[in-house]
Amino acid sequence: MIELRAEGLIHVYRTGAVRALDGVDLVIGAGERVALIGQNGSGKTTLVRHLNGLLRPTEGRVLIDGTDARELTVGQLASRVGLVFQDPDRQIFAGSVRAEVEFGPRNLGRSGNDLRSAVADALTATGLAGEEATNPYDLGQSRRKLLALASVLAMRTPVLVLDEPTTGQDARGIERVQGVVEAAAGEGRTVIAISHDMRFVAETFERVIVMRAGRIILDAPPAEAFAASSWETLRSTYLEPTLAAEVGDRLGLGSTPTDASLIEALRAG
Repeated sequence: MIELRAEGLIHVYRTGAVRALDGVDLVIGAGERVALIGQNGSGKTTLVRHLNGLLRPTEGRVLIDGTDARELTVGQLASRVGLVFQDPDRQIFAGSVRAEVEFGPRNLGRSGNDLRSAVADALTATGLAGEEATNPYDLGQSRRKLLALASVLAMRTPVLVLDEPTTGQDARGIERVQGVVEAAAGEGRTVIAISHDMRFVAETFERVIVMRAGRIILDAPPAEAFAASSWETLRSTYLEPTLAAEVGDRLGLGSTPTDASLIEALRAG
């Protein structure tokens, strides 16, 4: 498994002088489940795009299991870090669901039963089994997001990065995404997600990183990140605590970031 490390990471886009990342220092250990949260423009997507080489540092460096990412090609990084875009239509290009999901693992050298197994497992995990012959653009937007997830999931990379995976998903779709995260983590893979869905974040991840203006302003487990003491920090980047956290605080139950923790606190009281 792979450790990810950013050291003094700065990124300035050519279109302006604003630093999208302003000296980020971060270590994500192998097998961690980490959520990145913050307002639009806080640097979340810019950060994760350095992990697979889509962006390169202006200053500082990114280490992928001890190797400077600048020494690795995008192809080499793609075998280590799989990134699912927020907009599936920027990722999908094939004429059928099967061809789309096969593309990544095939390019990583998988073939035969190994390839078929990777594709079948990814389609089952995302609820797309039986849609192999379907044109991706005959699927709705939410299912195309699941297809983009399946196409990266089939690559079986040690690191899985999801950009707003629950946007547009109904409750069942969110459950599928949660199942994918839990299964990947159970296999020892690192999962990183960008999300504005605080309930999803609190219920699914063990570490929450809050970003503002290209910097990390909070790095804590959900019980601390959504505790009342952190609300001012969250609101400084236009985020609200979970409903369970607010209710728990009003009732004097302590930190209850998830529905399950709120119910447990109510029972204990």
